[in-house]
Amino acid sequence: MRNQLFKFLCIVIASVIVFNGCSGLKTEVKTDVKTDGTEEAESKNIIAGGKMKEYRLTVEMENQFIRYLIQEEKSSHTVEKYQRDLKKFVQFLGGQEVTKDLVIEYKKSLSDRYAATSVNSMLASLNHFMQFAGWLEFKVKQIKLQRQVYCPEEKELTKEEYYRLVNTAKLMKKDRIGLIIQTICSTGIRISELIYITVASVHTGVAFATCKGKSRQIFLPHKLRMLLMKYIRQNQIRQGPVFLTREGKPVNRSNVWKEMKALCASARVLAVKVFPHNLRHLFARTYYRMEKDISKLADLLGHSSINTTRIYIVTSGTEHKKQIERMNLIL
Repeated sequence: MRNQLFKFLCIVIASVIVFNGCSGLKTEVKTDVKTDGTEEAESKNIIAGGKMKEYRLTVEMENQFIRYLIQEEKSSHTVEKYQRDLKKFVQFLGGQEVTKDLVIEYKKSLSDRYAATSVNSMLASLNHFMQFAGWLEFKVKQIKLQRQVYCPEEKELTKEEYYRLVNTAKLMKKDRIGLIIQTICSTGIRISELIYITVASVHTGVAFATCKGKSRQIFLPHKLRMLLMKYIRQNQIRQGPVFLTREGKPVNRSNVWKEMKALCASARVLAVKVFPHNLRHLFARTYYRMEKDISKLADLLGHSSINTTRIYIVTSGTEHKKQIERMNLIL
């Protein structure tokens, strides 16, 4: 009787193993069946093939993920960001196997160090990797954000501060960075699109930028074209991108960021306000104040959704305060 019972339980255990093996799940089944006090059946962490499934994030997996992103035609900036975010998670793991508890702990550690928007950006990269790896059970929810009505005043770059940065660059004989600042701010381009400002585009007045799988026209204001033509003549640039390093390579994000920060003290502008993307925000706010056409602004910025554009026109609230004061509703 005991032997029959033992055989029956073994059949049940085998069925569980086969079922979970097909679904790719990790299973731990432990059954103690006492017959003469000596018989014991045990099965631990078994999946299809009789091996334990491991969730180890290897260098090869990282490389495969990067190749996948490139094949998906993600922009070089996006690929670099995903790679950077994934390495941050790998460093947090410290060689440990990936578990849901560790991913949740990682999310908490990010929340303790970064703003919610930055955390969500890094989690989006991580979730993309989990999707690629087929580790869907390790994906985590992003932090819920209330729609931002106003941006912090200490981070909003004003037009007056922008003018001071440009004038400071002129006084310091930093022609290239002064012109880069004006180019980004007067066209609303991304720093990654600066490479499309070429000698040819300066002559025609129109640049064609390709970013995130989309192509769009960028119109160059007449005054900007005159400044760029003068710069091209002085630096004897005959073709290709206008803004180059001493080695003749197109300037990158790091070059521009560093040179902009170097202007802050002399221009009396807080360094936290000075970075390339904030110039794009200033362009968006200035355009929206003039036209009040968010759909057209979305086209100019290359946004596929106006919800993204809304983020760009958020102000510190100073204008709203003035408008409320002018309403004269207090007796």
